[in-house]
Amino acid sequence: MSRKYKFYNKAGLYFVSFATVNWIDVFTRQVYFNVLADSINYCRKEKGMELYAYCFMPSHIHFIFRSSNEKPMELLRDFKKYTSKKVIEAIENNPQESRKEWLLWMFKRAGKKQGNVSTYQFWQHHNKPIELWSEDVIKQKINYIHNNPKVTGFVTNAIDWKYSSARNYQDDNTVLEIDSTGFLG
Repeated sequence: MSRKYKFYNKAGLYFVSFATVNWIDVFTRQVYFNVLADSINYCRKEKGMELYAYCFMPSHIHFIFRSSNEKPMELLRDFKKYTSKKVIEAIENNPQESRKEWLLWMFKRAGKKQGNVSTYQFWQHHNKPIELWSEDVIKQKINYIHNNPKVTGFVTNAIDWKYSSARNYQDDNTVLEIDSTGFLG
């Protein structure tokens, strides 16, 4: 892993992105998005996550966050471990999931390629943390996150993507609450 992709400042504000193995579009059903939202809410309440921006895409996630406990690596590790387990359970138990066998086969196949994975690998291992050091860089990353669904063609207006903090910046907190530093936006 490159030196620039590490959590050096444990109290720092970070932009992170991580994707499902093989960039599989898993987040296409409400039940799977709910796992992500519930996990974020839990991490905010119980693990010291401060969340400033986010976007859940079909195959990947973007966050701007800080760990108030100064354990950003552990926080993301726990988030990824928990969500991978819960999303796989949701896939297994979803009678409407037409891709069930294929999805589980792909995650099992990815897991077999890793020596540290027992059965399934859901997320790619890297998080690509980038410490945010100035208001301009923070705003640039927020714009990147919020415009991701627009750039990919899912929506024509960033606030129309349900699973993005672009809505929060328009005072719509229906999916997730986010934190404010007073200058973000």
